Amino acid sequence: MEGVKYIVEDKNCLLWGLAITTVGVENIEKGEEYPTKKHLKDYYFSTKEGRILQEYQMVYISEGRGFFETQTIKKVPIEAGTIFLLFPDEWHTYYPDPLTGWKQYWIGFKGVNIDVRVNNGFLSKKNPIYHVGVDEEIVHLFHQAIEVAERENAYFQQLLAGIANHLLGLMYCLDRNNQFNKSQHMVDKINQARVLMHENLESSISIQDIAERVGMSYSSFRKLFKEYTGLSPASYFQDLKLQRAKDLLRFTQNSIKEIAYSLNFESPDYFSTQFRKKVGKKPSDFRDWNLKKQDCLVKK
Repeated sequence: MEGVKYIVEDKNCLLWGLAITTVGVENIEKGEEYPTKKHLKDYYFSTKEGRILQEYQMVYISEGRGFFETQTIKKVPIEAGTIFLLFPDEWHTYYPDPLTGWKQYWIGFKGVNIDVRVNNGFLSKKNPIYHVGVDEEIVHLFHQAIEVAERENAYFQQLLAGIANHLLGLMYCLDRNNQFNKSQHMVDKINQARVLMHENLESSISIQDIAERVGMSYSSFRKLFKEYTGLSPASYFQDLKLQRAKDLLRFTQNSIKEIAYSLNFESPDYFSTQFRKKVGKKPSDFRDWNLKKQDCLVKK
């Protein structure tokens, strides 16, 4: 499959949150001139001089190898199974190794959806390279995007935005898991810690105790746990307790005070505050709401 597609910008797509600007795939044979002449003037560039885009692009190399360099990072080799991101207003260049060539897929986009992820640190100019492996699902999604762009059915841009979001999520997930798989023994410790949390929801065990039980210092444990789960161990443990509190409110007659102390919250007031933040209702209101819900089901 070969295809290069540039898409006319639509303001409604930006209002949707993500507008797709280009999508394509090219197979560059060894020794072949690069870039090819298939690209619009604003996208064509000299590999020596590089370029600056006004959008983000995701570039996936599924075969061959080459090189990538930006204003932020020095030239690095790129192997098959790698995605690199291009950021707006940042100089960059990339090209295949003339001895091997490469197969590249790409999709360009802009909008608040991607800006939010960058502003919140999920994606960064300092770390634009993602090791995802040669992945069938990624290739399938790119092919799907190219076919959608070629057909140009009504509202195809919204469908393309969904595919781009899927690709970004898959890229992020595969890269992070590949990193953790290199340290499986550390992942085992995190899983062991999560089991301990589940087993000790109604005990006085502390996060420091859990770190010690899995054989880690508290600081190392906290850092690794947050990297793996996205939450600090204290937040994760509290969320588990609040989930348990919901069950106790549904299926027991225990008072709010009894539930709070059984789950080792420092006070009923603190428990109620945290429950409301997480669930959106006070514990008493949550219990009343569930009772009314059960009555309605019985009457039906």
